[in-house]
Amino acid sequence: MKNQLFTQIIENYIQAYNQFDVEKMMADMHDNLKFENISDGVVTLAVEGIHALKNQAKQAVAIFKERKQTITNYKFNDHEVTVDIDFEGTLATDLPGGLKAGNRLDLKGKSIFNFVGNKIIYLGDIR
Repeated sequence: MKNQLFTQIIENYIQAYNQFDVEKMMADMHDNLKFENISDGVVTLAVEGIHALKNQAKQAVAIFKERKQTITNYKFNDHEVTVDIDFEGTLATDLPGGLKAGNRLDLKGKSIFNFVGNKIIYLGDIR
């Protein structure tokens, strides 16, 4: 039962993410959540609190013309769920480091969701 609930919450989040719907992305977030983006083992972004994540998510929306996360696998461990993610997106703006508007990104990674009750308390995106 718990795994079904966690699966539904994660799928709701991913659907909202794919639709650029920041409000719905925040629907199942705990007020005191922590978000980390980790690339090659290095934390490249960390925010704490639902308001900070909401602000960061609004900024990220402007970066992409289109984006899509697809879950390819789930791994359940008590109150933690790890999902393998395929990401594809097209940039709407130039980014530091040479990426240009119109460039397409295709990445594989995973996201870790930790839950308190039925709220996400930690979200880690790992690439």
